Amino acid sequence: MSTHEADVNTISPEMPAMFDGMKLAAVATVLYIIVRCLNLKSPTAPPDLIYQDTPLNRFLLKSCPQLTKEYIPPLLWGKSGHLQTALYGKLGRVSSPHPSGIRKYLPMQDGATATFDLFEPLGDHRTGDDITMVICPGIGNHSEKHYIRTFVDYAQKDGYRCAVLNHLGALPNIELTSPRMFTYGCTWEFAAMVGYIKRAYPNTQLIVVGFSLGGNIVCKFLGENRTNQERVLCCVSVCQGYSALRAQETFLQWDQFRRFYNFLMADNMKKIILSHRHSLFGGNSIKMIDADLSRLYTATSLMQIDDNIMRKFHGHRSLKEYYEKESCVHYIHNVNVPLLLVNSADDPLVHDTLLNIPRTLAAKKPNVIFALTLHGGHLGFFEGAVLFPQPLTWMDKVIVGYANAICQWEKQKPPCQSSHLSEGSCLEEKA
Repeated sequence: MSTHEADVNTISPEMPAMFDGMKLAAVATVLYIIVRCLNLKSPTAPPDLIYQDTPLNRFLLKSCPQLTKEYIPPLLWGKSGHLQTALYGKLGRVSSPHPSGIRKYLPMQDGATATFDLFEPLGDHRTGDDITMVICPGIGNHSEKHYIRTFVDYAQKDGYRCAVLNHLGALPNIELTSPRMFTYGCTWEFAAMVGYIKRAYPNTQLIVVGFSLGGNIVCKFLGENRTNQERVLCCVSVCQGYSALRAQETFLQWDQFRRFYNFLMADNMKKIILSHRHSLFGGNSIKMIDADLSRLYTATSLMQIDDNIMRKFHGHRSLKEYYEKESCVHYIHNVNVPLLLVNSADDPLVHDTLLNIPRTLAAKKPNVIFALTLHGGHLGFFEGAVLFPQPLTWMDKVIVGYANAICQWEKQKPPCQSSHLSEGSCLEEKA
């Protein structure tokens, strides 16, 4: 046997062991990354609640078990806020139904035309009362989005009439009739829809629901004028950010890939604006149109689009003024009806510092409950066993559950203890 052959025979038995070790190390590394990225070691828990101890709040927490029981997302991917958000963004919901509604058109004073879709209840409400949910979707969304369809169908079956605002310019087949589209906090179209419902159904009472940007709009609407709260039983806001001015800085940060989400949302806004370019810019000079479109094409963030395009729809002089005037943080303290604010701790769009606003509000005002889930992402809140999510989400169930509890409270309590009357009213009545 040659020296070369002897060397080969000596080394070759060790090589497979070395390769096996490298394979094991690679597998271990991949598994570690998967566990970290999917957050598999994170526990499940009930929502973290901040509220004042009042008879109404105790009743609500007892009657709406979703607020006090564990929220359990799908095991393999549901603890990742990014995957929850991505699935909501791409699919909306799984096996979403197709509720049948009627589209309404409302002419506005400035020449714009607001639209909303009206869905009648599919049965009697459990209290026997006429209750309408007035719903404001997220940014650039409308009644045809899957998460809205799923929620509306669920609410209809529980006896609620549903009116869903279509954000101005969001529906691809509806032309704008004025040089204006939806903005972060303009409440005009939502107010027009609510006014129509109150006139068309004089005996109905309202449940106000807002998703993401829609949560900002509905809370601002209720806080702008006390009369806006008339006939409103309660309000539910899900996954909003409360202050655009404070959120502005966080959207430029890369933690939780927030800067990437900002780019994606800006790209979507570009498409909506460009689809209505003739309506939005037709009245301007060619030079101004070219300048506006040039800035729009090169924008890589929502802030750039807001500064160059959106703030001008309402004549705001600066981006700071636009964000201050259109954020509900300056109005939400005026809301006196029962108010449920829901956020998720792993929402990649809403930074934790923004949640100091609902935390402080719930600690100060007895009508507010702030519920913070550990998981859920941005408008995800999917539930399921291991891999496949259920059609209904925790979000759908908690909104309807909270609304049912409010309606039940209103039905069985004497007038002086109704949710929208202050304690002073009771004292005066007893006197």
